[in-house]
Amino acid sequence: SLDALLDGILEARPVRVTTLRDETVWDFPRQAVRELLLNAISHRNYESNAPVRFHRFAERIEINNPGGLYGEVSPANFPRQTDYRNPIVAEALKVLGYVNRFGRGVLDAQQALQENGNKAAVFTFDPAFVSVTLPKSEKF
Repeated sequence: SLDALLDGILEARPVRVTTLRDETVWDFPRQAVRELLLNAISHRNYESNAPVRFHRFAERIEINNPGGLYGEVSPANFPRQTDYRNPIVAEALKVLGYVNRFGRGVLDAQQALQENGNKAAVFTFDPAFVSVTLPKSEKF
């Protein structure tokens, strides 16, 4: 399952906030990784045989999916503009409880990264793929 995958690759540790209180910090926040991986699955080009690629490095995570931006979405209006290459896949992910609200995944992921002490995720757009890089938390 997706949760088992995330349990196996994400790490947490306590970080001292005050002399009497610690805070749990993740190397990569679970919500951000989950949202961006589901985005890759939902928005990929299923006419391509190329897989969604997920790479975990010491200082970053990279997620690459086949298919560039779709429809009305462009680098200038991403992530505020939404369009669905695979509306049936998107709806299935929502019905199964993997997606809470359409059009919020990237924004929610960026917020989770910020709250955890990570820099913002960086997106790269190409006609053939979309790639996102998540930097490791600076608190970790």
